[in-house]
This record gives sequence, C-alpha cells and structure tokens, in this order.
Amino acid sequence: MVLSLLVMFGSRKSWVSVDIKKGKITSASALSAQAKDYEAKGSFLEARSIYQRLLNEFSASGEVANWHKKTEDLNIALLFSPIVIPGSVLYEIKPGDTLLKIAREFKTTLELLIRSNNLSGDRIMPGKKIKVWNAPFSILVDKSQNILLLKVNEDVIKTYVVSTGANNCTPAGTFKIVNKLIHPTWFKAGAVVPPGSSENVLGSRWMGFDLAGYGIHGTTEPQSLGKQVTQGCVRLANFDVEELYTLIPVGTEVTIVD
Repeated sequence: MVLSLLVMFGSRKSWVSVDIKKGKITSASALSAQAKDYEAKGSFLEARSIYQRLLNEFSASGEVANWHKKTEDLNIALLFSPIVIPGSVLYEIKPGDTLLKIAREFKTTLELLIRSNNLSGDRIMPGKKIKVWNAPFSILVDKSQNILLLKVNEDVIKTYVVSTGANNCTPAGTFKIVNKLIHPTWFKAGAVVPPGSSENVLGSRWMGFDLAGYGIHGTTEPQSLGKQVTQGCVRLANFDVEELYTLIPVGTEVTIVD
C-alpha cells in the first residue's frame, strides 16, 4: 500500500510518496514499531511521516511528547543528511568554487555544508554535486517558557530548553546574529576567563546579537536550564548550542518574547 503524506518542512509543501508495505496498521504500538524500524535503517523521511501520523491520529496518547521529540530529532537528522528535502537544493560544484563561497552565496554555514554532505574537510572537486540548504532559519525565544524554537517560516524544526535572564532581564524584541565564536573567551568585569575554564559561563559556543553584550551561548551550569538565571543572555546545553551553531548563519533573525 502506498501512503502519500503531506510533509511540512521549511517554506514549501511537497507530496512525498512513502511506500509503507504494511496492509492496514491502525494501532499506535504497531505504527511506533514501524517508525523505529525505518529510523534504524536510516529511512528518516518514512520514519518522520509515521511519527507525524501518530501525532495526528493518536493525539490523546501518553506517548505524544515522545513522538513529538522523535519528529524534531528526525528533522535535524534530515538536515544533517545528504537527503535533498524542501529547503535544500542539489548544487553542482563549479571551477573556482569553495565551500565558504557556496555557503555565503546560499546564506548557509560552512559547517552544515560539510556535515550534510559527509565531507571530511573543505576540499571539493568541480562537477561533484552536493546538498545545499537555502531556506532561511529564524529563532523564537519564549522567556515565559524558557524555550527556543528553531523555525523555517512558520514551521518549528526543533524546540530547545534554555535559560534566560534573572528577573526577566533578557531584552524582548527582534535582533540579528552578527558574530559567531567557537570556544569563546568570557570578558567579565575585572577578569578575562579563557575557554574551557569551569568559570567561563559561555560554554562551547557564542552567537552574538546586534545588541552589544547579548547573545546565545552554551553553559557550564546545565542544571540551570529551564530557569531565569542568566545576566540577560540565552543559554543552551553545550550539545544543543553546538547543533544550533552548525545550522544558523550570521544574519539569522532572533525574536524574543515575554
């Protein structure tokens, strides 16, 4: 049986025909088992389609939160895979191209180009075709829930738990990412705290706003995530901030709401 499912990803809708040779499967447990099987085989589109079906058809289940997380994890797995999905194109490398040049042309990141094409470095050959992400990401930070939503247009790709400013001091408004740093040094009043120090609250990545002193960064205090405890910045777990850093380029819009 061929089940055609409307898959939402990025700014476009596309019909994806998914061959699910299963006869009639109506139970949540059977569908969930099939989704896990597809996931284990690396068939991420098929697995995500089934988790979306589970969310639509079994919305009262106690497994909804787990299926939602699975869907978002598969969104990220698809972004990091060579599979060309809506929001990406297959690009043929031209003489004189570099990955950095391609990243700038398509407003994506060098890191995402390397990871999504399983490259070991930035060396490329003319004539080779690579996957290039070309849909703009945006970020929404909700201070009331201490969550960060990675979005493409109105579609939520992934939800991250964050910490925001103590006493609601994280500024609300719309900003842009203007700089990105790996293993940032923390310049605090009266001291310079080097990368890797247990006292460096910036963690492993920094993405600065066009508002001096504010940005998104990692943390040395993962136990504080989900709370309003920072001096105004938005903190993520280091694993999450490294993932986000790979995905979003300089220029990405960040909206923070109360």
